[in-house]
Amino acid sequence: MADEGNVISDLNLGNGGDAGPSAGIISQYIKDLSVENPNAPQSFQWQDTPAIDVQFNIAAKAIEGEVHEVELKITCASKCEAGTAFVVDLSYCALVGMRGLDDGQAHAFLFAEAPRILFPFARRVVADAVRDAGFQPLMLEPIDFNGLYVQQLQAQQQQGATAGDPPMGNA
Repeated sequence: MADEGNVISDLNLGNGGDAGPSAGIISQYIKDLSVENPNAPQSFQWQDTPAIDVQFNIAAKAIEGEVHEVELKITCASKCEAGTAFVVDLSYCALVGMRGLDDGQAHAFLFAEAPRILFPFARRVVADAVRDAGFQPLMLEPIDFNGLYVQQLQAQQQQGATAGDPPMGNA
């Protein structure tokens, strides 16, 4: 039974006291949301097709014991020849509880699975923010967080192998 006052109230996930490995989302929330419409009302009259730039980043940090915060940061900007139509910066977060996972499994959950779970909610927040700024809702394309996670791991392993190679030749 969980201690009262602890942020994890029941991470058994319905297993009735099963002490096996488990991970889950405790709560989700908007940590920071900024919407800029710097050239309104002129930007509503622009006729050229805007260039949409979407950037995202994932961060995770330990909060307390088995609880971590995962942050999905999304920045979207719409720019035309005449200037910037809108910019949306969103930090969408979740408290994640993990129990009994080894370091590799925990890392994969924090940086691949949790962002995959959060993305549809963050996508809706971005679409609503752009719509509320007076533009057509921006529907972000799905992101393959697991594929990106594997790519990042492979890139880090290649960099590590290259950095660890003995120097060639004599200096």
